[in-house]
Amino acid sequence: MRATMTSKGQITIPKPIRDRLGLEPGQILEFDENSSDLRAVPVFDEEAMRALVGCARGKLGKTAAEWLEETRGPAPDKEP
Repeated sequence: MRATMTSKGQITIPKPIRDRLGLEPGQILEFDENSSDLRAVPVFDEEAMRALVGCARGKLGKTAAEWLEETRGPAPDKEP
């Protein structure tokens, strides 16, 4: 696939590529200029993930420790 760079240095990532990689508007990409090819890699947004985890905290009815105990069983040093 091809894309044309504008006079401002902007390109449009073709829709099939955006869809396949799950790229969303506003997502940050990191460009690798050390390789012989141009490479763009989506950047993991740690702040967004923390916000998502924070808003879900306490809404599932159990703490993380309770979920772990239910799925893994009691900790070895803990009586059942």
